[in-house]
Amino acid sequence: MFNDADYKYMNLALDLAEQGRGFTKTNPLVGAVCVKNGKITGRGYHQMYGQAHAEVNALDDAGENAKEATLYVTLEPCNHSGKTPPCTEKIIKSGIKKVVVAMDDPNPGVNGGGNDYLRENGIDVVSGLLEEKARAINLPFIKYITKNIPYTVLKLAMTLDGKTATRTGDSKWITNEKSRHWVHCLRHQSDAILVGRKTAETDNPSLTSRIPGVNTSDPLRIITDSYLNLDPDSGLKIFSEDMKDNTIIACCEKADPKIVKKFEDRGIKLIQVPQGPDSRVDLAELLKELGKNKISSLMVEGGSMIAGSFLNCHLIDQIAFFYGAKIIGCTDSYNAVNGRGPEKLKDCINVVNRKISEFDNDILVEGRAKINNDKTDELLWPVFY
Repeated sequence: MFNDADYKYMNLALDLAEQGRGFTKTNPLVGAVCVKNGKITGRGYHQMYGQAHAEVNALDDAGENAKEATLYVTLEPCNHSGKTPPCTEKIIKSGIKKVVVAMDDPNPGVNGGGNDYLRENGIDVVSGLLEEKARAINLPFIKYITKNIPYTVLKLAMTLDGKTATRTGDSKWITNEKSRHWVHCLRHQSDAILVGRKTAETDNPSLTSRIPGVNTSDPLRIITDSYLNLDPDSGLKIFSEDMKDNTIIACCEKADPKIVKKFEDRGIKLIQVPQGPDSRVDLAELLKELGKNKISSLMVEGGSMIAGSFLNCHLIDQIAFFYGAKIIGCTDSYNAVNGRGPEKLKDCINVVNRKISEFDNDILVEGRAKINNDKTDELLWPVFY
């Protein structure tokens, strides 16, 4: 059905799609290549949320050479109006004779409508070329558009014996500069980053994305503080005038209304959700609220109770565990993960599709979190690095 040239052009389209990582927000990563008489006449990718889609950019690049050409695109062209006009109309007007698609749009409301509309207008459409690779780069979009909750990545940095700090709380630095650079890349491509109250108090983090030479976008900062024990006037960076507009505090609905008002008066946004079984913020309900707020990908950074709660509630899609080449060797030190955990090994979370990388002396283990016989898509989410 597909020849070597088809694979070549679709791989190029997929490479182009990756260039938009970190800038498309809830939109998917999409690349497109226009080919006529064996020559590439146009290239394009979705560069920024709210801007032109990949097909439009590729066709504009091709100009008159789009007529009677073949368009290779990594995702089914849209047939609906949003922030931009339908791509199908642009394709039809351009004179494209054939469209090769990697994957159909997973949006239940689309259901192949873009492909069908192109066929109805006399364009030959074939789908399924390098589909798994196309799905792999868009796992956050797929989960968000089908389940209305964000794709979650749990990132932890620990010693070889699973510790995040010494008995005195000293934790800087367990991992090296290269590893920390990778983490900033992950932050850049995540819509939001979440930490618990204790991490916010103890580390006073900025939770920003800083990559030399890249105009990064900082993720939305989410702090879980079940009963609003944080003080908005404490001087924490996240409550500063420069950062508070991009900070959300997640608390329980039973939080003291007077304290709620204090946060609101300071201009700090709150998301209130029911209590979970542990009397803290119900994390499953929080993910639903984040989905309503158009958060498609969430990076969970800690601390140990937050990590344990997300894992025990089976709310983690992918793990990214850094191991520094150090051993603390002390029972009074801090664990990377805390909480009850399962009683039986058979109920543990299995890490599948593993990938192991080295950053000088540090080791990174990535993989998809799989619960028992869950049949969810297990492909890795490739990380921009």
